[in-house]
Amino acid sequence: MRDLFDVIVAPVMTEKATDATEEQNVYTFVVHPRANKAQIAAAVEKAWDVKVEDVRTANYAGKQRRSFMGRFIRSPKVGRRPSWKKAMVRVAEGDSIEFYEMG
Repeated sequence: MRDLFDVIVAPVMTEKATDATEEQNVYTFVVHPRANKAQIAAAVEKAWDVKVEDVRTANYAGKQRRSFMGRFIRSPKVGRRPSWKKAMVRVAEGDSIEFYEMG
């Protein structure tokens, strides 16, 4: 990775990720597929000034998708969704990450 900020792509804002944040202080991010756990931890610590205790990662393979182009079903366009990597980062007790301000 050229820069630590290239590691984190986006936060994951799902119901399950929000529950993990509230109950276990675990934040979920979409990260660069070639990033390792040490790079992810360093990027989170640098970006939000928190202490990272644990990083868990999961790779997701892109699914096949079909879209029908034109008027007839006999000419499907077959492609793939992109593969992606997710990281679940547990920060120290008392630390928190603010993605957006509630106003």
